[in-house]
Amino acid sequence: MEKFILSGLTLFVVLFTTELGIASAVWQRAHATFYGGSDASGTMGGACGYGNLYTDGYDTKTAALSTVLFNDGKSCGGCYRIVCDANQVPQWCLHSCYCHSFLARPPNYALPNDNGGWCNPPRPHFDMSQPASETIAKYKAGIVIVGCKRSGGIRFTINGRDCFELVLISNVGGAGVISRVWIKGSKMSNWESMTRNWGANWQSSKYLNGQSLSFRVQLRNGRTRTANNVAPSN
Repeated sequence: MEKFILSGLTLFVVLFTTELGIASAVWQRAHATFYGGSDASGTMGGACGYGNLYTDGYDTKTAALSTVLFNDGKSCGGCYRIVCDANQVPQWCLHSCYCHSFLARPPNYALPNDNGGWCNPPRPHFDMSQPASETIAKYKAGIVIVGCKRSGGIRFTINGRDCFELVLISNVGGAGVISRVWIKGSKMSNWESMTRNWGANWQSSKYLNGQSLSFRVQLRNGRTRTANNVAPSN
C-alpha cells in the first residue's frame, strides 16, 4: 500500500452548514497520508458501512480518520475541507478539497507517532484517497469541518425484518456528522428514537412490518431533516 506523507498540517475545526455559516473555529496540528491508488479503488468499504463510495454518493473525495478523529464511528460522513497553508510552503500549494470521513485507521503502537504510527492517539490524522490528496498540496495543508453540498438527497439502505431494522444513512449534506436518528411507521403517531449500531448504521427494535417508513435525522450542529415515506409498506 503506497503512502504519501503530508507533514505539518494545521487542523481548522469549524462546524458549518450552508444555511447557518460558521459556528466555531479552533486551530490544531495534524498530518495526512494517502492510499488506494490513483482511481481510489483501494479505498472502498470501511468501518462506516458505506461499501461502494461511488454509488453511495461520496466519489473519491474521502479520507480515513485516526482513532481520535473517528470517535467510535460518530464522525462517519463528517465533511472536512483540506486546504494548503500557503504561508508555510507556497511553492507546493494547489486547491482545497472537501472530503468525507468513511473509515477508521487502527493505531500502530509498535511505531512512534512521528515515524509510522501516524494514527496513534492522540494524533489527529487523515489517510486520504490519492485523488483527494493530489488536489491540495504535497506537504503543508489545513483541515476544516465545513458544510458540504450533496446531490440526490439523503440515502437510506434498509436491512432486517420484524423487530430489527438496520438502516445505513449516507449522502448527508451540511456538516455530515449524524448525532441522532428517529424512525416512524405510517401507523405510528410518535417518532421512535434509533440507536447507533456501528459506523453509519442505525437500528430500531420496533415492529414495523406493513408500514411505510419515515426518518428524521439530526446533525451534530442541531439541524434536523425529515424524510417522509422513503420506504413503502411492502
